[in-house]
Amino acid sequence: DPLPPPLPKKQLQRAESLPEQGPSQHWWGDPTPWAAGTLYSIPPPHPPHEEGAPGSIPPRDRPSWGPKRPLTKSQSLGEPVARSSPSPSPAEVTFGTADGELGRLLGSPAGVCGVVLGCQAATLARLSARIQEELLGSEERQRLLEAELAGKGWAALSVLEREPCCQSGDAWYFPVGFAFEQSQLVFAAKVPKPCCTSLGVQSSLGTHCSIQRLISRFTDRLPWELVLPGSPEEQSQSPSAEEPAHLATCPVLQVFISPEVPYQTLAGFVKGTHSLHRTSPGHYERLACLLLLQVCMGLEHLRAQNVGQGDLRPENLLLVQCPCPAQSRQGKEASLGLSLPRLLISSFFKVQDKQRPCSTSQEQDWTKGLAAPPALAADELNVGMLIYQILHMDISPENALGFRSNRLPEIPSLSIYSTGLKRLATLLLHRDPCKRVSIEQARSILQVLLWGPRQELFARSKKTLTLLQSWVEVKRALLLLKLAENSAGAAGSPGLEEWLCCQYFKEVTEHALYQVTQALYA
Repeated sequence: DPLPPPLPKKQLQRAESLPEQGPSQHWWGDPTPWAAGTLYSIPPPHPPHEEGAPGSIPPRDRPSWGPKRPLTKSQSLGEPVARSSPSPSPAEVTFGTADGELGRLLGSPAGVCGVVLGCQAATLARLSARIQEELLGSEERQRLLEAELAGKGWAALSVLEREPCCQSGDAWYFPVGFAFEQSQLVFAAKVPKPCCTSLGVQSSLGTHCSIQRLISRFTDRLPWELVLPGSPEEQSQSPSAEEPAHLATCPVLQVFISPEVPYQTLAGFVKGTHSLHRTSPGHYERLACLLLLQVCMGLEHLRAQNVGQGDLRPENLLLVQCPCPAQSRQGKEASLGLSLPRLLISSFFKVQDKQRPCSTSQEQDWTKGLAAPPALAADELNVGMLIYQILHMDISPENALGFRSNRLPEIPSLSIYSTGLKRLATLLLHRDPCKRVSIEQARSILQVLLWGPRQELFARSKKTLTLLQSWVEVKRALLLLKLAENSAGAAGSPGLEEWLCCQYFKEVTEHALYQVTQALYA
């Protein structure tokens, strides 16, 4: 019998309810891909298997009429099949995160507590980065300034003061103006003294809050209106009529431009704060801790790049005014004569290229047996001596190293910081290398002195990792609340001290605290 005519293809009446079929999607378990937009298609006729058998569709080619898989909204025609998105991490969660994503996160093994702690840590890191940008400016803006200043010299700068605003052990600093984007920026023109040899190293140190930045350099004659202290021109008033004669004697010097304008060295600061230390010892010694902390953080940054500080003395540490502090602190600091400045290290050398000679034979003996090179190991000695110098105590290297007596000079107990500073000095200047603390450990000790935990935390409870972990979590939450309250009130923007505090609670762990408190409160 002749084969029956082929059946017409059935057209889908509600095509929009079916998913779009891809090459790997077979909804009825048949390996044959179905034509898009059709319910099924009839294969071409097959020859009869037996003579006289009626022509029919082989059973294996018949479509299945079983229950269909339910279709979701996301599986409508022309849309990909929805896939479950991973739960966001606590670092990605914000107040605007969708409740669906929050629900998946809250159902995770970490639970609510883990989510909240993760959010706090991430928020603290973001706030710290934002405050740092307020203090230093954005890296993009610095690159723009570098490009704008490239190839320019004194002709593009306006001299703002005839005499240096600051003189360190290795350079003079003159404030200069530069027109940029319809505003007048104030920079520092750094004129190195003949003994300075570290500026080639300084240009490759990266950005750090305690390291002086250089954004341009050029070689030119010193303008006639600028006078270097101690030079023959210092006594001259340099009238305009004498300008040509003066220019003939002006030296050709290498000049570096820095975005930070120092107003004083640490030596000048210490010299002018004797009375403040007597009348407000608590406030002054807290300020001393904050300055020493900046020194240690800068030295850590240098060590990570295998760079040493040329000569860590108060005369070579620069102070820069920060943006206006928060108004709540501004009144109190004005009444006490306190204002925390940024401290900048400005003298460097590559450790593998140069070893700073020990200043005394005692220092040479003191640095023996250390894992670090002597030039880096001397940093501990210099920071230990800085503690005494900032606290207005004259100390010689021989006394600091304990070669004239078996104990260090006594630091009077004037505030809650005095005992901790005395303990830190003892640990930094210990004659036994095994009992000395490193710069990294000194930084941690200063952070504990400033923000805790204090010894009374362990008066009722035994010191354990669990206790310290709980303390860190609670203090981190309280810090965020404090910053939020200040930003909503009249306290103004957070400043340098808030940034230093954020850095501490962003990184501290209960294990590090256990070791630091063991050393500090032993």
